[in-house]
Amino acid sequence: MRAMRPDLEINLAREATFFELAQNPRALEEQLAASRPKTVFLDEVQRLPRVLNTVQAILDEPSPPRFLLTGSSARKLRRGRANLLPGRVHTYGLGPLSTAECDFAMDTTQALSTGTLPGIYSEPDERERKKTLRSYAATYLKEEIQAEALTRNIEGFARFLRVAAACAGSYLDLSKLASEAMVPRQTAVRFFEILEETLVVQRCDPFANSERRRLVQHPRYYFLDNGVLNALLGSFTPAADRIGILFEHLLHSQISALVIGRDAEVRVSSYRTEHGAEVDFILEGHGILWAVECKASRNVGPSDCRGLARFSEFYGKRHRSVVAYLGDAKRRISHVDVLPWQELMRELDGELGKA
Repeated sequence: MRAMRPDLEINLAREATFFELAQNPRALEEQLAASRPKTVFLDEVQRLPRVLNTVQAILDEPSPPRFLLTGSSARKLRRGRANLLPGRVHTYGLGPLSTAECDFAMDTTQALSTGTLPGIYSEPDERERKKTLRSYAATYLKEEIQAEALTRNIEGFARFLRVAAACAGSYLDLSKLASEAMVPRQTAVRFFEILEETLVVQRCDPFANSERRRLVQHPRYYFLDNGVLNALLGSFTPAADRIGILFEHLLHSQISALVIGRDAEVRVSSYRTEHGAEVDFILEGHGILWAVECKASRNVGPSDCRGLARFSEFYGKRHRSVVAYLGDAKRRISHVDVLPWQELMRELDGELGKA
């Protein structure tokens, strides 16, 4: 944000700043009158939702400054009945660190193990990264769930969280999750909504030729970050029995982060037939349709492309089929491009960057 060089920065994470604006409703206007900035950076606005009423009033005046507003919890803004400035703002999202921000040279082993949250990825000490991630579950349960009173059944939610982590990457079956977490199904529905609202998990909807079929089929779901997922499961080792699902999580997170970063209207879905043929991700929108299969291996053969072949038969229109893998060389098997995963992200970034 500082790269945008705002003339005035106000960080509500600082207690002195928070209390000044909380106690004096005119404090923001007084600061603007004193410095007459052209650009104002207002950080952590969810801590003081009512400040957005003042922002709206300022925006309605002649020649207002440009506001850059950031917040880590849209849920807290909604719960605080904040003025979300309809029609006056453009909304953008910030995801985990993307390989594009690392010049497509991300450490794959580290990304699979401790994830790509910026503060974690940039920490050089592996033990410190793991220690911080291990504390996440307790902090999340205490600060996000208990403190916000999202549920009174904190013990049940803690069980559900760990069961959801164990099943991550699979098709969403709330009845199964409820049974294994020993909570009623309706409670499991609410618990999963909390995980989505707090940005811990993301749905990956099913691909179909009609919106109706998309609605009736089960989505898959992924945790936003591998480091968080591994901390909840108590293992940071991408062993042979786990590396496949971790690689899928990494690709889903990276694709989502790139789409968000490019502010592109691209839908990410998954494909599965009644007979078991699957393609991990279908990317559609922004003038593209790519079918992407993830292979956590350095070797890819014709048998790894069967799901893509079944999708081609089903879809019947022009598209691109890609296998993203852990190898270093670009290859082509029949109509399928086999790309190192970061090369896939480079090419996708190039496509999304086209006007």
